[in-house]
Amino acid sequence: MTTREQAAAQSIEAFNATFIKALTEPARAALVRELLLYGRLDVGSLADKVPQDRSVVARHLQVLERAGMVRSMKEGRHTFYSIDGDGVLRQLEELTELFRKLVPVCCPTK
Repeated sequence: MTTREQAAAQSIEAFNATFIKALTEPARAALVRELLLYGRLDVGSLADKVPQDRSVVARHLQVLERAGMVRSMKEGRHTFYSIDGDGVLRQLEELTELFRKLVPVCCPTK
C-alpha cells in the first residue's frame, strides 16, 4: 500500500469513527445543541425540546455517550446528561493531529 493509500485509509477511518458518526445524525446534533444551550438536562426535558419521543431521545443520548460527547448521571429515577467537554476536546485534538500528519501526504498546499 502506498503512502497516499495509507493516508486515504486513515482519513476514511477517522470519518467513520463513532464520534463523527454521532454528529452526522441531525437528531443527535439537535440534542447536542440543546445541551449546549441549557446545560445539564434529563431525558424528559430534552424530549420536550425536540420532536422525537422520549425513547428515541434516550437511544440517541446513549450513542452520544458511547461517542464520548455527553456524560450521564443517574439521580433517583432520572438520568441527567451534559456535554463532556474534556471528551469532546480530546477527540477533536486527536482528529486534528491525525489530519496534521495526513495533509502533507494526501493534500499538500503547494
